[in-house]
Amino acid sequence: MNNIKLYDPFSAEPFENVFRGFLQPIRFNIDTNEPQIKIDVEESDDAYTIRAEIPGAKKDDIDIEINGGVVSISAEVKNERDVKDNGKVLRSERYYGRALRQLSLAQEIDEAKADAKYENGVLQLKLPKRANARAKRLTVN
Repeated sequence: MNNIKLYDPFSAEPFENVFRGFLQPIRFNIDTNEPQIKIDVEESDDAYTIRAEIPGAKKDDIDIEINGGVVSISAEVKNERDVKDNGKVLRSERYYGRALRQLSLAQEIDEAKADAKYENGVLQLKLPKRANARAKRLTVN
């Protein structure tokens, strides 16, 4: 109930809203196309399959690091786009940057058996789960 105000018909508030932003600079929504790695993760009984979209990256510019159950995917991405009209460049948009995606999986990965393929902008990782040592119950003698 602290927000109740008395109505004042001569207040300047309605006029403030009319002119708010009138003299502010115009901003255009420019799509910067910052690099993002979008992923799909599937799990089976013995492995994880990860598909990651990394458009604009070359195979040599992709780094994959596995540390236990944590998988890090990073890539150097170059995105160049020119808009031309009758041979004249009207707009040129370029982006160079590094994209990083890190995910934590429920089970540790067997790094020695992991496999990676990159084709048509999609990275596919086959990450076998590490065989867990079964808990052993000891009997007290």
